[in-house]
Amino acid sequence: MSAFMVEVEQGRGTESTTLPGPILLLGAPGAGKGTQAKELVKLWGIPQISTGDLLRTHVAQGTLLGRTAKEIIGRGELVPDTVVNEMVATRLREPDTVRGYILDGFPRTLGQARWLDARLAGQDGALPVVAVSIKVNYNQLLRRITGRRICPVCQSIYNIYVNPPKKDGFCDIEGAALIQRDDDTEEVFKERMRAYTALTAPVVEHYRTQGRFAEVNGDRPIAEIASEIVAAVGRLRHQG
Repeated sequence: MSAFMVEVEQGRGTESTTLPGPILLLGAPGAGKGTQAKELVKLWGIPQISTGDLLRTHVAQGTLLGRTAKEIIGRGELVPDTVVNEMVATRLREPDTVRGYILDGFPRTLGQARWLDARLAGQDGALPVVAVSIKVNYNQLLRRITGRRICPVCQSIYNIYVNPPKKDGFCDIEGAALIQRDDDTEEVFKERMRAYTALTAPVVEHYRTQGRFAEVNGDRPIAEIASEIVAAVGRLRHQG
């Protein structure tokens, strides 16, 4: 079997012989991107690379990049691509990225996507990025976000539509009154969706035109979605 072929064993979960390489997971707010990233990390034994985590780590450790980013943020400005790119480049030199990695929040812009493509093209044996988008109906996303309630004590998460507590408004474990986060409102969700669409549309088109993009149905059980992502990555690697 080719190194890029995928093997899914019925009834035993998802297993893969695919060499994953770099994978960009895309998904609107509430699509379950974070959940699927964790599933793929467990499946393939590769790291999840989050630019948000990288930024916080560099700032906390006081690296040159961290001090530069902190100064920029302190002025109320956005950290430029040059700084973010260098943080990613530093992380990709770590040995745990050799077989692949899950990209979270990067590349977020067309410029970042082109930079990453050029970097990987100049690296012997490096596979190119493949992008997989988790698609969920807009109304379903809205219910997932606005229906979310959190226990302030144990941090258990409920959803008033699909996973309500036994007693309305109270945590099953702690009995504490559940809270709704300030950004889990319809108004904030709509703004986040507009921003997500505007930012990711050029990135999606970039990978689609190069035959390195796939969509999967995200409105299903977690294991089924993970299985489809694995199959999509296998197809894209095989085609490439």
